[in-house]
Amino acid sequence: MKDIETMNTTPKTLMAALCIALLAPLGALADDAHHKPAATAGASDMTDGEVRKVDIDAGKLTLKHADIKSLDMPAMTMVFVVQDKAMLGKLKTGDKIRFKVINDGGKFTITEIQPAP
Repeated sequence: MKDIETMNTTPKTLMAALCIALLAPLGALADDAHHKPAATAGASDMTDGEVRKVDIDAGKLTLKHADIKSLDMPAMTMVFVVQDKAMLGKLKTGDKIRFKVINDGGKFTITEIQPAP
């Protein structure tokens, strides 16, 4: 009788082991995706843009921008919130910039601005 009970649990054990074996590498891949080298992450996250409007009081910046690859967003003109209003102090309409933006809970927030080369 013990042989029959062992046979019934063996497929379950094998299935559990198979699931663990198949899913374990996925965790390693996900972990690698979040550990980009700093040099690669910084340069690739910057996007080209042209200032269309600066609203210092509201902390907003309207940009005509290229594709934002980090957010899978096509080129367009749109309004962004800035992380720090001080970033807007030297900007004016027509300036060419490079910027980094994040999706902060559905609010696209600029975290870094540099003059375009």
